[in-house]
Amino acid sequence: MQPPRSLWWSTLGDVASRPALEGHRDVDVAIVGGGFTGLWTARELLRRDPSLHVAVLEAHVCGFGASGRNGGWASALYPQGASSVVAAHGREAYDHLRHVLQRAVSDLGAAASADGIDAQFVHGGTLYAARTHAQVARLKAEVDESRELGVSEDDLAWLDEDAFAERLTLAGARGGTFSPHCARVNPARLVRGLSDVVERLGASIYENSPVTRITPATRHDGASVVTARGSLHARYVVRATEGYTSALPRLRRRVVPLYSLMVATSPQPREFWDHIGLARYETFADARHVVIYGQRTDDDRLAFGGRGAPYHFGSTVEPRFDENPRVFDLLGATLRELFPELSGEVTHRWGGPLAMPRDHSPYVEVDHRSGLAAAGGYTGDGVVLSHVCATALADLIVDPDADTAHTRLPFVNHVNRRWEVEPLRWLGINAGLALATLADHRESTEGRVSRSSALVERLLH
Repeated sequence: MQPPRSLWWSTLGDVASRPALEGHRDVDVAIVGGGFTGLWTARELLRRDPSLHVAVLEAHVCGFGASGRNGGWASALYPQGASSVVAAHGREAYDHLRHVLQRAVSDLGAAASADGIDAQFVHGGTLYAARTHAQVARLKAEVDESRELGVSEDDLAWLDEDAFAERLTLAGARGGTFSPHCARVNPARLVRGLSDVVERLGASIYENSPVTRITPATRHDGASVVTARGSLHARYVVRATEGYTSALPRLRRRVVPLYSLMVATSPQPREFWDHIGLARYETFADARHVVIYGQRTDDDRLAFGGRGAPYHFGSTVEPRFDENPRVFDLLGATLRELFPELSGEVTHRWGGPLAMPRDHSPYVEVDHRSGLAAAGGYTGDGVVLSHVCATALADLIVDPDADTAHTRLPFVNHVNRRWEVEPLRWLGINAGLALATLADHRESTEGRVSRSSALVERLLH
């Protein structure tokens, strides 16, 4: 089954799928999920120990999920706010996390380059615009908090209106922030290139092989993975299923699948870019509550996405949810509002689920007794986080006593809260989305922070 014809996948041409798993195999490590997390884990394992027999199982084709459809931000962003990390884990853990994530942006680009993957990686940083008084206050408060936590202006800077416009002319911008710790990528080229690298390193990749059951090790047998037409026995089974986790038995409340949708424009003329900027291919967003994100592509399009699609009852994931005409139209209208000079039409529309844990914390788990391991919960920040988590997984699988920069991260062996049962989950998430939309509308029309903002934070945390 081919992924939706997103802009990213259209740059690949025809993607031939690999054969499905047939029969039984014994391996050292079985990885469920052929996205960034699963493929980076396979790469890191084989770089540490080339003798390992690693197998990757993918339900469709590698990169079918968020890894091949996302906004293409390879950033040091983290789903939890700085104050939440400090409150939960302490200042030292926060500093360590921040430094690892910042280095990881360059590390990812270097890894892709070393492996010969042309992912259109450009390390230009990211810009957040403030387009209302409320957004100015929110971004300035973020900068102030960062200074209190030792973050220098080199890592996060406030730009006044003129300084911001030197990088990006965006309608209504009153200033904004700039961080150098982000690169833009073509995620489909990265994930498909990574799958080829993993095969060259010796891993077996089985596509069109949806997993129906994962079984922990017992006193007499190892862990196992079962598909419709085959099975794997392994010393370790790594679950790297992200937005599709809820489809597995007993994992429906582990994360919720939230849908993020994107559009892309036709290529824009040189005059457009001369006017609006993004000369260094900075990624961009603004400080509204309902997340938006954009980038300038290698062929001079704007690729632009955002949240806004509803959460579906029971954490249901279906292909028909990948499209939502109302959200697509809203994204197109928002893009023209931000860039009135935009010409041409929207040429691509696509979307899919990402995974959000109840406490917004990613997780890396390795249980050496059961042979089960997992990583995920990136809430849309997974391009870099998946590489970081995969490195921690590989460290701990190869050496259970490993003490490395990655195994010391605060989310390693972190136990997430479970989401509420239905209908509370459906009511709470969609109420939060409605309040976020209302808060953005009121801040835009009334010019001040909406009272709904506080309710949004209470519902989502």
